[in-house]
Amino acid sequence: MTDAPAPFELLAGAPHSPVLLHVPHSSRLLPPDVRAGIVLDDADLERELDHITDSHTDEIAAVATASAGTAPWRFVNRLSRLVVDPERFPDEREEMLAVGMGAVYTRTTHRAELRPAGFDPTPLVGRYFDPYAEAMTRAVDARLAATGRAVIVDVHSYPTAALPYELHGDGPRPPVCLGTDAFHTPPALLAAARRAFAGFGGVGTDSPFAGTYVPLAHYGRDARVGALMVEIRRDLYMSEPGGPAGPGARALGAALAALVDAVTDEMPGAGPAA
Repeated sequence: MTDAPAPFELLAGAPHSPVLLHVPHSSRLLPPDVRAGIVLDDADLERELDHITDSHTDEIAAVATASAGTAPWRFVNRLSRLVVDPERFPDEREEMLAVGMGAVYTRTTHRAELRPAGFDPTPLVGRYFDPYAEAMTRAVDARLAATGRAVIVDVHSYPTAALPYELHGDGPRPPVCLGTDAFHTPPALLAAARRAFAGFGGVGTDSPFAGTYVPLAHYGRDARVGALMVEIRRDLYMSEPGGPAGPGARALGAALAALVDAVTDEMPGAGPAA
């Protein structure tokens, strides 16, 4: 028996919902043995968590679920991305390896040492990354089996000012950034998101962050899987870098619910972008 928290959680929505809200970066929790492998002292670790955590995005997704006409499913990472980042490629395809932020981070947001030189990421990948990927694959397969399609909406946030780790931080930083994939983001999904978030002062695409999460078993292969990343600039809903949520969080949750409803009700059988 163990009282350790589950590393991730699938929260059931309506049986006929195709939508899976994915919340990978909202937690600050580090298991003690993982914390022991990080070189930062406690104060520096808290500051790093302030910067790297997509704080309150789980709350925004919860508001969306409660507000939507048809409740979406939610897949929530209950551990910090400093344990593993489930959205990275686990191999050389990952461009963030260039700044020490592949599936297992070795550098901080300010490019300081996070884990010691020569750190072997393999045990963390096997213990946390692989089971997460397998569970997400099963969750998507379940939506496909139940509804004939799956739509992953990836819920993130990002800081108002670029951090040193960002490879593309010199581009636009709109209030809401929509990350797309040429195969998995159909035009109707992108258009629905633009409408849903139109009231927040501007919606951009693929800057400062691009792409969206799809399990590798489906990535580039299964046109029934749609996907979109929603990146919310943090000044819309919280005190930066790691402060409390404000009233903007509920408004953003309502907008996310509008997107969920549009996807559920208006987009049967949407295919990939050309």
